[in-house]
Amino acid sequence: MRSTTPNRSLRAAVARALPAALVAGALLVSAVPGSAASAAPALAVTGAPVALTGKQLAASWSGPLSTRGRYIVDAKGSRFKLKAGNWSGAQGTWEGNGNESDEANHQAHQMSNNIPLGLDRVPIKQILADFHALGLNAIRLPYADAMINDGNPVPNYAVEANPQLQDKTPLEVYDAVVKALTDDGFAVILNNHTTTYRWCCGLDGNERWNTSQTTQEWIDNWLFMVDRYKNNKRVVGADLRNEVRRNWDDNPNWGWGNEHDLYEAFQKAGNAILEADPDMLIIMEGINWIGIPQGMFNHERPTLTPVRNLSNTLINSGKLVYSAHFYGFTGPNHTGSGGGWQQGETNDPRYRDLSPEDLIKVVNDQALFVTQSGQHFTAPVWVSEFGTGGRGQTDQKEKDWFNRFTDILVDNDTDFAIWPLTGWTTNGKINDNWAMISYDDNGKRQSVLDSGDWRTPAWNKLVNATGKTGKVAQVNHWNMLNLDYGDQMFSLDLGRTTDWSYGNRKGVCPDGQHVVALARSNNRGLCTDANQPPTVSGDPITVHDEHTVTSDWASGYNKLECPEDTFAIGYSVSGNAMVALLCRPSTRSLSTENRLIWFDHGDNKPSSGGSTASDWAPGAYKGQCRDDEYLAGVAFTWRWSHGGAPDALLCRPLD
Repeated sequence: MRSTTPNRSLRAAVARALPAALVAGALLVSAVPGSAASAAPALAVTGAPVALTGKQLAASWSGPLSTRGRYIVDAKGSRFKLKAGNWSGAQGTWEGNGNESDEANHQAHQMSNNIPLGLDRVPIKQILADFHALGLNAIRLPYADAMINDGNPVPNYAVEANPQLQDKTPLEVYDAVVKALTDDGFAVILNNHTTTYRWCCGLDGNERWNTSQTTQEWIDNWLFMVDRYKNNKRVVGADLRNEVRRNWDDNPNWGWGNEHDLYEAFQKAGNAILEADPDMLIIMEGINWIGIPQGMFNHERPTLTPVRNLSNTLINSGKLVYSAHFYGFTGPNHTGSGGGWQQGETNDPRYRDLSPEDLIKVVNDQALFVTQSGQHFTAPVWVSEFGTGGRGQTDQKEKDWFNRFTDILVDNDTDFAIWPLTGWTTNGKINDNWAMISYDDNGKRQSVLDSGDWRTPAWNKLVNATGKTGKVAQVNHWNMLNLDYGDQMFSLDLGRTTDWSYGNRKGVCPDGQHVVALARSNNRGLCTDANQPPTVSGDPITVHDEHTVTSDWASGYNKLECPEDTFAIGYSVSGNAMVALLCRPSTRSLSTENRLIWFDHGDNKPSSGGSTASDWAPGAYKGQCRDDEYLAGVAFTWRWSHGGAPDALLCRPLD
């Protein structure tokens, strides 16, 4: 969420938080930079967007949505590019100081009463018509966890233009908004923006998913929301958490295995949601901020950079979308704060300060690299927040940044959502000039499409840009297994809690995938569905000794080998040592021709094929079978201080 007073509480806290005791754990391991996949430049038409009626929009796509490589597709397999906006308000607007009933203490003096903004001023039918005019097909709908258990009806004046919503709770108003949007053809993405109703995003009690609640309470709230809308196939996605950041004394992290581990929390919540509703897109935003924003301390916006080396695996590989936020006043190492070092401002450049070339590189390195095809991290990237002030904007750098950033979105054919859609006009003056549409207390509209808003050409260019359309081909997937800190079992068929190797850390590929690669010494593996052999129902076979070994294919080494006509779908470890393979029977005979690849002294990966241009196990040697092979066995030894870590893979042809 963009704030008109960026990170005010964070800045004030930082001035009090410089003791070294707060620095512990501040540095997230840096990710290796790289390039985004080149997308064919998308042509842009600068005329007004085509405004579809609700019936026309509804007829243009059908839910549920899924993913194929870097693209989101509808139920028919056709590209569905998210051209979205944020209809904010249900997440709360109180800035945390003063009387909560005083509009002056709310963001831009706009008191939402914890429901989407504008319902007091304009009938919802007119609001949706104005959304159609913007050329939107989707709405990101933020909410606070507090909404779920809020039994207080909203004041009647808060829904004055929509009397049918009188006496309803914030959740019931949210229900009505969801129904109205989806009835009018829009795709709706539920966004868990905050825990409390307090405006985001500083030190406000909403820094992490579990700052003001437990992880389990957060997941339970998600399951409540998903169950509430699961029969509405135009409610298409769960945007798991907004702008996760440092709290008073510690950072979120990506893959450290503790209670601040966003990677693990997202994976746990995403898979729980997919078990409850297999149709939902699972949307994961990167880390928004770590560290103390002072020159002497490590600090940065990691965004999606950790995904380059540690990506998420879901029980359905066609449901993961990554997201990122970009604002001109923030930067790769800048919170967006102003007012000097006393307020937490650093000397780092903001995005609007970067040259055109550097901005393109940074956006690629922080987010758009994820769209590179055929890697373990490949997924659509949704820039689910960006924006700037319109009427009255005097900062030329902000204008230049917005024009250049929308060019990047156009050139990369990137899914997007502008922040925010709606706001107020008071006494003829727009309260929040970032809003795309503002309404006065008589319902009179000022839109980005009305005369006088300098953003109009850039918006039209973005919404009208051509890109990938029509059917999207099916893709192969490569997904990580990460046993650094515990089990990762992604098979619904087998059960995600089955203890098939008692007391050891276990990894099992998603259904329809098999193990194709392992790393030495850090317990990571790679799954794929490329050339997946057909499987039979029934229990897989656990191999934990050499009784199934058919020949001495790695003389002097311990060996685990899947029985004939089976292939590895999982493995278990103790420490760094191999313990067992989990093998799946095939419905057809499999080749027994052996190819042994050793990786005890360096990587041994194919020169081409899936996920060979990315490092899914930094600092560890990796062995990987070819895309047209299956993993049939693993060799390891306790000699020479090898510690039982895998030294060689037995690969066999799938043909």
